[in-house]
Amino acid sequence: MPWMPRAARVTTRTGDRGETSLFGKERVRKTDPRIEALGDLDEAQAALGLARAALRGRDRAVVLELQRGLYLAMAEVATPKADLRRLRMRIDGAAVAELDALVERLRERAAAEGRFVIPGEDAASASLDLARTVARRAERRVAALVDRKVVGGEHVLPWLNRLSDVLFLLARAVERKPTAAKPARRG
Repeated sequence: MPWMPRAARVTTRTGDRGETSLFGKERVRKTDPRIEALGDLDEAQAALGLARAALRGRDRAVVLELQRGLYLAMAEVATPKADLRRLRMRIDGAAVAELDALVERLRERAAAEGRFVIPGEDAASASLDLARTVARRAERRVAALVDRKVVGGEHVLPWLNRLSDVLFLLARAVERKPTAAKPARRG
């Protein structure tokens, strides 16, 4: 019989009393600020998935890479400082520099001349704008953890800040401008 991977156990019942585990043995309340930040990061991840589903080509690949980076950020937030060495990969200065370079490439494609935007020109740009707002909220939660010295944030915080910049510019780059509506004819 061929080897079959073991099915993931979805219901563990270990959180039935309002606690959950960090990456390691430490358990915390589900209302812990770190868990709140992880929830917002997870929501950003899902919003990015929605955006990726609405995109095609290279933009879809860009969002997938952003999602992979977001998982690294989530792992760092979920890991107690004493256990950070357990992480094989972390957000670093090179990852922040990659997003800086992406911002510059997107500026060449996007018309974002200091204007406020009303999201909704099309499904793809609107989903990117939604992902951007969720990423900003997650960034604020992580910043609060950095302020409390729970998370280091040396690279994670700048990376999250650039993430929302990238999403704003990517939304502008992919949005399709509506054609002028023809006036209704009265009959």
